[in-house]
Amino acid sequence: MKILIIEDEIELLIAIGNYLTKENYICELAETFSKASEKTAIYEYDIILLDITLPDGNGLELLKSIKKYNSKAGVIILSAKNSLDDKIIGLDQGADDYITKPFQLSELNSRIKALLRRRNYGGSNNVIFNEISIDTDSKAVTINDQQLTLTKKEYDILLFLIINQNRVLTKEAIAEHLWDDNIDLADTYDFIYTHLNNIRKKIKTAGGADYIKTLYGMGYKFTDQ
Repeated sequence: MKILIIEDEIELLIAIGNYLTKENYICELAETFSKASEKTAIYEYDIILLDITLPDGNGLELLKSIKKYNSKAGVIILSAKNSLDDKIIGLDQGADDYITKPFQLSELNSRIKALLRRRNYGGSNNVIFNEISIDTDSKAVTINDQQLTLTKKEYDILLFLIINQNRVLTKEAIAEHLWDDNIDLADTYDFIYTHLNNIRKKIKTAGGADYIKTLYGMGYKFTDQ
């Protein structure tokens, strides 16, 4: 899962980034309104952590842009302001949650997990597609109760495909969502094919069906249709 952290307090920005990276999230950092605005206009994120008070702009104004360009992203507002008005304005403009500084990083992580469950997993820790079951807490993948051994990237790609089932996903979209934003500088995305091939083989070996459909010249679709 890919997270954009928008925070002008550099020490806090780095601390959040380091903590969430250890929790196996892909983290991008932005310390200003302008940098955050540029990133949200170009890239997609699962979660955006948004500081209201930025040195060169208002975080609530940025929220409007986020909802325009990253309509599927969950937004958690980070703010030192503890007024009811700020919370109401943020939530009314599309934020999903609000946490007041100072906060424990473990609490922030719990809020992120809860938001991901609500938005992507139907409120559950388990994602199920026919015989494939994924426990998003333990990151365990089973096929007909047989556990698969996947690398981190294979797990991330499989989960991303299932969440976006029946949608056509280009190699570029998969790469940009599951690697940091610098991936757009890559000369080729052929490594996505290698990862998908490995996932197919492991699922087939465990007795599962091949749901990853290749649409030549377009991308890939995870579907049983």
